[in-house]
Amino acid sequence: MTRVFNFSAGPAALPEPVLRQAAEEMLDWHGAGCGVMEMSHRGKEFTSIIERAESDLRELMAIPHNYRVLFLQGGATQQFAQIPMNLLAGGSADYLVTGAWSQKAYKEAQRVAAGGLGGRVRLAGSTEAAGFTRTVRADELQLDAQAAYFHLCTNETIHGIEIGDDGLPASVAPIVADMSSHILSRAVDVSRYGLIYAGAQKNIGPSGLVIVIVRDDLLGRAGSLTPTVMDYKVMADHGSVLNTPPTYGIYIAGLVFQWLKAQGGVAAIERANVEKARLLYDFIDASGFYRNEVEAGCRSRMNVPFLLRDETLNEAFLSGARVAGLTQLKGHKSVGGMRASIYNAMPLEGVRALVDYMRDFAARNG
Repeated sequence: MTRVFNFSAGPAALPEPVLRQAAEEMLDWHGAGCGVMEMSHRGKEFTSIIERAESDLRELMAIPHNYRVLFLQGGATQQFAQIPMNLLAGGSADYLVTGAWSQKAYKEAQRVAAGGLGGRVRLAGSTEAAGFTRTVRADELQLDAQAAYFHLCTNETIHGIEIGDDGLPASVAPIVADMSSHILSRAVDVSRYGLIYAGAQKNIGPSGLVIVIVRDDLLGRAGSLTPTVMDYKVMADHGSVLNTPPTYGIYIAGLVFQWLKAQGGVAAIERANVEKARLLYDFIDASGFYRNEVEAGCRSRMNVPFLLRDETLNEAFLSGARVAGLTQLKGHKSVGGMRASIYNAMPLEGVRALVDYMRDFAARNG
């Protein structure tokens, strides 16, 4: 079997050692006589799995004690509704729109508020007029000092925009961040956020699992119409097992956390990610054949969209890439072109192979 270099934006590639360990444990987890998918979510075996997963995640992200870690069903898109249900409480919320995902979150929050929850959802700033090619500037922000929370997406998967801790707007409201596509790829000061959420299928594990890291003081604010299973406090009080959680997804996430620790933790994986991103962006910028339209200081390390100088060559580029063992490079339908997602599990060798192919394709078609 020959594995390809999979540049999918999600569900994305997983570390090969994680997949091999999961395969070895598929029929019998640590002598239990059954696999993780067959275990009771309340049994001692699975309890040990979820407890270790939380402990390792807390260590990797240096999560303070006054934050709860929730392993929930669904994905980040479900959180677009669940967040205002839990935090809006009839007040106002500010939303920053820097790409497709933060725009979806903003529209969904408006829908939830108008549907009976009450409160007001404000557009605090947007870069749509700039084609989502940069982050917002300070003079473009209009923040409500009384807002219940301030929502942003710190890595826009489709448009390739990233906001690190040093680029956070100066909000006095608790910051709520969608980190789905770059969580665990770089150092994050969790204490600067009120709530962090992330769908698992990019840097953590399989789809169907979402992780929520929420500060204690933000629990217990859910509106009366919030379903019990969507109430953060209820789920926190029950250790994420009020109902059956996505057990296998949590197990795989736990293996990924162990793999990350074996690599040297987040600091080590961040250094690798910086090297991968620099290699690809430097080649694109110098090529004259490809281009990335995002302002240099706002570029994502995880998701690299790029365009060919002659877009009639797109299909030939993708066809040749597949032959070379480089897959899932087609850009999102809303922006076109190409996109290379180079998450934690993508080795440097994969990015080198992509650059070599891009160089050869440009030489043959330039």
